[in-house]
Amino acid sequence: MTAPDTSGDEARKQPRVHFDRHAPEYRDRFEEQTREFHSGCPLAWTDTYGGHFVAAGNRELLAFARAGATLSNDHDVHGERRGYQGISIPAPPRGRGFRGGFLEMDPPEQRAYRTALNPYLSPAAVQRWIPFIDDVARACIDEHIESGRIDFVDDLANIVPAVFTLAMMGIPLKKWELYNEPAHAGVYTPPTSPEMARVVEGHMAMMSDIATTLQEVRAHRRPGLADALARMEIDGAAPPEPDLVGALALLIGGGFDTTTALTAHSLEWLSQHPGERARLSGERDALLDTATEEFLRYFTPAPGDGRTVAEDCAIAGTEFKEGDRVWLSWAMANRDPQVFTDPDDVDLARGGNRHTAFGLGLHRCIGSNVARTVFKRMLIQVLDRMPDFVCDPEGTVHYETIGVIQGMRHLPATFTPGPRLGPGLAETLETLQQACDEQGLAEPVTVRKAEAKIR
Repeated sequence: MTAPDTSGDEARKQPRVHFDRHAPEYRDRFEEQTREFHSGCPLAWTDTYGGHFVAAGNRELLAFARAGATLSNDHDVHGERRGYQGISIPAPPRGRGFRGGFLEMDPPEQRAYRTALNPYLSPAAVQRWIPFIDDVARACIDEHIESGRIDFVDDLANIVPAVFTLAMMGIPLKKWELYNEPAHAGVYTPPTSPEMARVVEGHMAMMSDIATTLQEVRAHRRPGLADALARMEIDGAAPPEPDLVGALALLIGGGFDTTTALTAHSLEWLSQHPGERARLSGERDALLDTATEEFLRYFTPAPGDGRTVAEDCAIAGTEFKEGDRVWLSWAMANRDPQVFTDPDDVDLARGGNRHTAFGLGLHRCIGSNVARTVFKRMLIQVLDRMPDFVCDPEGTVHYETIGVIQGMRHLPATFTPGPRLGPGLAETLETLQQACDEQGLAEPVTVRKAEAKIR
């Protein structure tokens, strides 16, 4: 039997690199490895995880974004279509039973979900929540302001996004801890960790509560993203329940860990650059927006996504075959020297910052307005209430691997103590829950346009 001629196939899989974004050295060598990609192989092949292409150049990612239906996000968990594996490389075990929300769907199905959710997540919709966000951040800081010590992850950046996400979803705020630990631990815990059994148990409890929430809002309407999904239809029929659970889980994952990661890394950098911190605080009217975009570019909380090539094609000068897997590295594209001057430096005033931190194309992050707003509101309060904070490098714990989220587990800091401004977190959440219930804060912006009134 003659061996098949693979010369053509091998030729298109050039150049070849070793790339394993789940390995610890990916974080340790990120800048070095990114420079290697940009200097000679902005689109390359790696044999890791069954073999896939890696797109690291900004130009290459733009080409993929314009490819439209040529690329698929579909996760065919039940083998009913073409067996595609969604956005994760490697793909999760087949037994998971549900897709990762609309991020693992193709149009028109994907579009139906985004249409249902857009009235809750537009800039105007998010703007209404600023007093709510401010009060959660204020309460978190008040819990620690008199001590002069805080863990920016555990005590602030984990809590504010979690509480706000649940508020938008229409889930009781007191459940934030039930959701918080699984949302973060599911990202940072290595599969081989002895902690994985506990993490899985917590994740199952979270998913069970999501399913229960869908049943509750069907029986007794309450405004929010959960209600929007529970009542949506595609071609006159309700979507399968596992898809709705997956969509809500996607919103939780996107709302929790990414904003936490952005906030933690930005505060760490500002601690290391006190002069720039003072400049940002003093010139915030001019710098807050550009600094936010620069932190998004530089730290890129979600490093990338996978795609499956849906038909034979040529993109960015490379031949692809149907079924090929491609990793789109938003993080590496954000360091492309052809697009960004001095890409490995943070420039708080960088203009024309067309970063890819939220992705590109029709799957661009639907929660980008949420992330920007929550980050800015937390940052402002930190700058105002603990302007001399110093992070402790000895106690700082980064995620062991950053293949999914470039996050932190701990970021302890000290600062000059100050006075409390109001009640603690528990009492504040009770007040905010009452405001949600009485004012219908989680209604879509098409129904409720007024800003939240707290106390």
